[in-house]
Amino acid sequence: MYNILKGKIYSMIPARSGSKGVPDKNIRLLAGKPLIAWSIEASLGAKLIDRTIVSTDSEKYAEISRKYGAETPFLRPAALSGDKSTDTECFEHFLTWFQEHEGGVPEYVVHLRPTTPLRDSREIDRAISTIKNIPPAQCLLSIQEMPETAYKCFEKTSDGRLKPMGSDSTDTDIANLPRQMFPKTYTGNGYVDIIRTSAYEQTGKFHGEYAYPFETENVDEIDVLNDFLRIESQFVSNNKN
Repeated sequence: MYNILKGKIYSMIPARSGSKGVPDKNIRLLAGKPLIAWSIEASLGAKLIDRTIVSTDSEKYAEISRKYGAETPFLRPAALSGDKSTDTECFEHFLTWFQEHEGGVPEYVVHLRPTTPLRDSREIDRAISTIKNIPPAQCLLSIQEMPETAYKCFEKTSDGRLKPMGSDSTDTDIANLPRQMFPKTYTGNGYVDIIRTSAYEQTGKFHGEYAYPFETENVDEIDVLNDFLRIESQFVSNNKN
């Protein structure tokens, strides 16, 4: 059982050190600052967040995080920081640490992934205000509309044919219908996700069955080296204008 500190809101910024695609991705410089610094500064700028916590397995990452104003009260175990470690494991460790060492956990945890660096702190506050006003919601997930509806995508059947996504039919002409005839579809973008701690305690699910959508503008996510180069070139271009 958690002792939930009513009204308290902490951000959780996960930053493991073992990235293979881009070594040390979370501390690689983006426009002169470590990638993780962008999320820390956005969290610190949000008026409704009480504490900004970085969950990392690296003392080096922790030192950099503290330099930019975050708290690093613990180091996450290596067993929870591998390629196959899940958000739920990271979150469980976060809550367990605060319960055991500080006697309580926040009512809300704002999950800010370093790989979505460009945020407006006011949008984070707006997301927090939104979930607080929707009591049934287990969490809030930030999303953006997909440029092409997923209903125009295909799956493979067991006998090697194509069929429209989510359809029982193998009539591929369905996907040629005008996009206006299909529902809009969305993808999560990591801008700001918020977990209601009481819902997690009750269900054991990180997001659960009532995830409230928080639609944002299209945002840049960083996964590979070219993403760093692309976003940095945008900074250069914007500074010239």
